[in-house]
Amino acid sequence: MRFSIYEKTGFGFLAAAWLVWAVDFAGDTLVQAEPLKKAVFTAQKAAKTTTKAAPAAKADPAAAAKAASGVMAMLAAADAAAGEKTFKKCKACHSTDKGGKNLVGPNLWDIVGKAKAAGEGFKYSDALKGLGGAWSYQDMDAFLANPKTFAKGTKMSFNGLAKPTDRAAVIAYLRSLSDQPKPLP
Repeated sequence: MRFSIYEKTGFGFLAAAWLVWAVDFAGDTLVQAEPLKKAVFTAQKAAKTTTKAAPAAKADPAAAAKAASGVMAMLAAADAAAGEKTFKKCKACHSTDKGGKNLVGPNLWDIVGKAKAAGEGFKYSDALKGLGGAWSYQDMDAFLANPKTFAKGTKMSFNGLAKPTDRAAVIAYLRSLSDQPKPLP
């Protein structure tokens, strides 16, 4: 007995429908859905709050200095291994190998104390080129907190690290990426 192409196609659709129904039935049986006890998007709200708080800190120099000194105080006790873990979200865009190539973002080997927008072979945004100076610990903290506030017009799409402990750990990790790590403040 031979089946026509139409019969084969019809059986294929029927088999696919049965498979979808079976998977749906098994999922409903195995997983009992419960209503959420709290909102799912609390992290998104926190990120928006942090972004809005950064300009206010810039407007108040005393508050900005206090926040910066807090991270600088944490830097002495920061764990570079924890910073390496936190830095994993940065690895998609930045390499950290000595002599490594630039990715979407520049290579960050020996970045602490290096002149801003000075990495070879990377096209920096005008916003970053216009900053001048070297990457101090305070500048790195401010940049990691909110790159778009630190360098208005930067091409970097990262929203920043809200927790000062995370920033201090990442800075400690970046400091360790050098043959001669810069002294702590």
